[in-house]
Formats: sequence, structure tokens, C-alpha cells
Amino acid sequence: MARNKHPEETVNLILDVADRLFIEKGYEHTSIQDMINNLGGLSKGAIYHHFKSKEDILIAVTDRITSESNRLLADIRDRRDLNGQEKLKTIFKASISRPEQNEIFTAAPDFSNNPKLLFSLLHDTVDQAAPNYIQPIIEQGIADGSIQTDYPAQLAELILLAANVWMNPMIFDNTEEESYRKFMVFTQMLRGFGLDIMDEEMLARLQELTSIYQKNK
Repeated sequence: MARNKHPEETVNLILDVADRLFIEKGYEHTSIQDMINNLGGLSKGAIYHHFKSKEDILIAVTDRITSESNRLLADIRDRRDLNGQEKLKTIFKASISRPEQNEIFTAAPDFSNNPKLLFSLLHDTVDQAAPNYIQPIIEQGIADGSIQTDYPAQLAELILLAANVWMNPMIFDNTEEESYRKFMVFTQMLRGFGLDIMDEEMLARLQELTSIYQKNK
């Protein structure tokens, strides 16, 4: 197959194939050659024209999933039928319940061997998700009385870094028991801020994702 004349179509084709292979074989067990074998004749040069490495492809696949997640976060942030604390609970439940999370945890990238991916996660958490989605909700909660803090920006970062990094089994290779213990500490921390937003359904989902990761790493 000749290289597509439209670069964005070539990129999407590569990402579609990579996404499928990461889910089927796991990130660590998928090679660039595996991708070439499934791209209908697209050359290695065509892949490296758009991506420097397999890690860059994974980041692009993850970014595509994240962009869909961000639309969900924005919808919840902008709702008018919930107060700030209710929005926080809704966002956590919706984020952890998304079917796309199964794909990410099935691909099971090893963050310890992929520093660029870890940096991308930290950057997205601190520079994008916290100020654009969580901080506005906390500020609304302060205004409506459902959240008490003098430091909405820092609280937004703390909550997301704990949820996205510290509790992430793909970063610390947590077992289900370790995920349970971290969830309980996270829940206690939030309650210390007056935020009773975690529940048993979220705990069960976190342990499910941990199990998916452990089976596919």
C-alpha cells in the first residue's frame, strides 16, 4: 500500500493498529515490526516519519483517549444541577468507569521503563486536568459552600496527583490489596478536607483495573 497522501490519515491508521495491538498483546510485547505487519504494506520509514519511537506512539494513543476523557470532564464541570462536591464525585466515578480505562490497563505499559510517558501523565495532570477541570469545580464548591479550602489550585493538584499517579498500579505495580489500602487512605484524606466523595463502587472498579493490569503486564 502506498503512503497515504493525507498525513493525518496515515497517523490515524498507525494509531488504530497500535491501539489494537497494545490491547491484544500488551505494550511491552508489541514491536514496531508487529505494527508494520498489520499496516497493509505501510513501511517502517512511514512510521518513523511520524513517530520517533514506540513510546511516542503509545503517548499519541493515550493522548487520543485522554481527549475523549477531557470532553467528559468538561461536560460534568459545566453542569448546573450539581454543587461543587457533587461534581467532584461525579467526575471521579465517570473517569474510573469509562470502558477506555480497560484498554489502557490492558495495554499495561511499564512506566518505569517509559519516562516520557510518565512525564506526559504528570504534565497532563498538573498543567491540564487540574487547572482546567478540577480547580473550577473546587472554586464553585467554595462559592456554594460544599467545599472548604483557601487553596483551590493546590488542592486540585493534590487530589489529581494522588488519584492519577500515587494510586496508579501501572506506576507502582500495586496488587489489589495495595490498591485497596491506597484507596482507603485517599478516602480518609479527602474526608479530612470535608469531601466524602469516594464509595464502594469506585473501590471495586479500582481493584478491577488493578487486576486487569496485573494479568496483562
